[in-house]
Amino acid sequence: RFAVSVGYWKDPYIQYFVRQAKERKAPEINRGKLACYYARVHGVSYLIKAFLKKTECNCQIVNLGAGMDTLFWRLKDENLLPRKYFEVDFPMIVARKIHNIKSKPPLSKPIMESHSGDSLLIDSHSLDSSRYSIVGADLRFSSDLEEKLKKHNLDIDLPTLLVAECVLVYMTPQQSANLLKWAASTFPVAMFINYEQVNMTDRFGQIMIENLQRRQCNLAGVEVCRSLDSQRERLLLSGWETARAIDMMKVYSFLPQADVKRIEELEFLDEKELFEQLMQHYCICWASKDGSNL
Repeated sequence: RFAVSVGYWKDPYIQYFVRQAKERKAPEINRGKLACYYARVHGVSYLIKAFLKKTECNCQIVNLGAGMDTLFWRLKDENLLPRKYFEVDFPMIVARKIHNIKSKPPLSKPIMESHSGDSLLIDSHSLDSSRYSIVGADLRFSSDLEEKLKKHNLDIDLPTLLVAECVLVYMTPQQSANLLKWAASTFPVAMFINYEQVNMTDRFGQIMIENLQRRQCNLAGVEVCRSLDSQRERLLLSGWETARAIDMMKVYSFLPQADVKRIEELEFLDEKELFEQLMQHYCICWASKDGSNL
């Protein structure tokens, strides 16, 4: 929300979900963290749009642990909506999001505009329209997840993109492996995008873990975040045919350099080394399974 307010990227919808923080963070956290968010948003978006274009939007997206994400609304604005867009999160988070959607016309109107057919279903823990669904479920139990998604018209034969941003790291390695195996075995044509920590066994990684633990935030799956190789390996072992992983410094170098220059001028940062270390401790991984040679 703060990054959007100072101009790192445009998101007209985030204001309806997240209040603006009053205090400004320390400059190195600001600049380093915000540029990392910027690279994350653009890197993940690049892969999502590549999938949508390749399938000509004849696909579905399942956003796992979506929280207050605004991607559905941004894709609609760009005329890039898939056939159906699903979001999954804990029932408590889903209830909060549905409350915001119901009470704010800029959020509810696009859902109504894209809806066709029977009446829109909405209760405290789920929302189902013809193009957008929110499901309250625990990702650690994939049979329950599949049942709920199918109730909301998940089509396993449709090319499917699954997205998880800083989600798998909060599960045990066994739980996340079960989710990845379920996704790889359920959809004949699919892609999985995972954004999370990497290189967590070095000193910088250990400090990150300690800082989070001090805030009662336990990274139950951090052992899989040892390296880019371990990130790729977990995807291949779960039944995905191809897997790639790159750290966020690499992603940052791939982004349009004119725009990178623009955001670097937004806030001055002389702690370049700290920024680079931070970027080397997050990565984007993507895997695919392609039964129809898409």
